[in-house]
Amino acid sequence: MGVSGSGKSTVAEAIARRLGWTFVDGDAFHSPEHVAKMHAGQPLTDADRAPWLARIAAWIGERLAAGEPGVIVCSALRRRYRDGLAQGRPEVRFVYLDGDRALIERRLAARAGHFMPPALLDSQFATLEPPDPDERPIRVGILESPERIAEAVVAALGPEAGRAA
Repeated sequence: MGVSGSGKSTVAEAIARRLGWTFVDGDAFHSPEHVAKMHAGQPLTDADRAPWLARIAAWIGERLAAGEPGVIVCSALRRRYRDGLAQGRPEVRFVYLDGDRALIERRLAARAGHFMPPALLDSQFATLEPPDPDERPIRVGILESPERIAEAVVAALGPEAGRAA
């Protein structure tokens, strides 16, 4: 989880690869209408996000029911979004990619071909509610390489993550 440009997809792919888990980018769950809205520079509302978050929560539920671990990317910027995704299931963990606004702005400016324009970064930071300790987040900075960040996350997950693969 984290704002656009924090490296969620890249780091999540590296985590999934290390653990041998299924990886899905939550952006694939956005409707074409909402992708177009963001591409046009309009931030999504909570009403826009609700069906997207429900589809992601369903994917998480399906993985858990099947006993198959996975990694999914989702901005999950607000506490209530994360609560809806986790649904009280302690096996759902959030990795918060925490980064400086200036660094993320530079990354967004250099990124090509993504539907999320840099102009929406302000709305992302305005919406962001960093996770509280009771959510048991794995909070990592984004200054290291994606592989190093993934390594730190896997270590924080502990040996049980490797056994779940």
